[in-house]
Amino acid sequence: MSDAPPTSTVRVQVFAWSLWDWASQSYDTVILTFVFSVYLTTAVSADETAGAAQLGWTLTAAGALMALTAPVIGQRADATGRRKLSTGIWSLLTILSMAGLFFVENDQAFLVLGLVLLGLGSIFSNLAAVSYNAMLTQISTPANVGRISGFGWAMGYVGGIVVLMFGYIGFIAGEGDVRGLFGVPTADGFNIRLVALVAAAWFLVFAIPLFLAVPETPPQPDGQQRLGVGGSYRKLFLDLRDLYRANPHTVYFLGASALYRDGLAAIFTFGAVLAVQVYGIAADDVLIFGAVASVVSAIGAFGGGLLEDRAGPKLVIMASLVGMVVAGIVLLGVSGPGMFWVFGLFLTLFVGSAQSSSRTFLARLTPAGHESQMFGLYATTGRAVSFLSPMMVAIFTSLFGAVRAGIAGIVIVLALGAITLVLVQPPARAALTTSKEL
Repeated sequence: MSDAPPTSTVRVQVFAWSLWDWASQSYDTVILTFVFSVYLTTAVSADETAGAAQLGWTLTAAGALMALTAPVIGQRADATGRRKLSTGIWSLLTILSMAGLFFVENDQAFLVLGLVLLGLGSIFSNLAAVSYNAMLTQISTPANVGRISGFGWAMGYVGGIVVLMFGYIGFIAGEGDVRGLFGVPTADGFNIRLVALVAAAWFLVFAIPLFLAVPETPPQPDGQQRLGVGGSYRKLFLDLRDLYRANPHTVYFLGASALYRDGLAAIFTFGAVLAVQVYGIAADDVLIFGAVASVVSAIGAFGGGLLEDRAGPKLVIMASLVGMVVAGIVLLGVSGPGMFWVFGLFLTLFVGSAQSSSRTFLARLTPAGHESQMFGLYATTGRAVSFLSPMMVAIFTSLFGAVRAGIAGIVIVLALGAITLVLVQPPARAALTTSKEL
């Protein structure tokens, strides 16, 4: 008699797992991309240029710290069988950092507090994602891992849209000293600070099902051995050596994905700036574009997941990267809001599929019992080259004296990632060992 859980139980676990994506997107969409980071650099900081630079340095430092700690934290979560606990701790710390932003008033005196909380939130949310991504192997099979990963990414995009629009309509829309559907005063940035609380509450409420429905992983046979920080790093390097000897393509993929994922990050980082400064999108309309782009990305993520289960993740990633490169080249030559809406949305169609399939590509390549560690390395390698796209954008902008030229820098990074990925052998379709079926 099979020990596999009933199909209905697995479906509940998949949905509960994907709700964490829905929940955590409130940090990325509301806090880091569209609302609070803009408030911090334009309203809290006395100098917008200096504020943007300080935010950049803060996130750089946060990324470096996260890169140093993620693999070891992931390895220890694998060894002790505490992926869910690790996800919960880092999620709660992210939520607390988001809630703390309520105390950041629109005055220069609160800038340091805002930067510190934003930096901490960036670290905590990335560390939470390490163990969360590793849990993908617990609720999927080789036959459906792409579909489930794509569904999770799609849920994240849709969740980001809903909470962003709720915050915008309820607290931000309109003019004057009272804003939004709820008539919230804007004095001391009160309406934006309330949006931060809403985003924190959103994360808290919708993350809960994961911890109720998805079981914890058992510890590894040697998991009772408690390693210190130094011991964890020594084990990490030994495991990497063994991994390279056994399957070097896993290590190659970490390098290739680091390149193109940096290009994907640059799309989100510079997209709003390009929309306003190059294509004439009104500042208020950027939020609307962001919402529509998230819908399109969600469609791409889900569709890419369905295709991936039939054709494999490498094909989906390669097709997505080619699509983004083509869209980027076209955007270099067109002008006006209309063209940006058409080709900008065409580009975002491929972003979600590339992200989702990258997660399942690594899941298929990872040895059983090392998922959190590998996703920790996945996060680390991404951070290791996180300077590349911003540097390329700066170089091309300076060389040609035009913000538009920065698009070429992003296109080149995406193309380099695609070329490098060609060298990576696709993962075996039976790489995942779980016995669950949907």
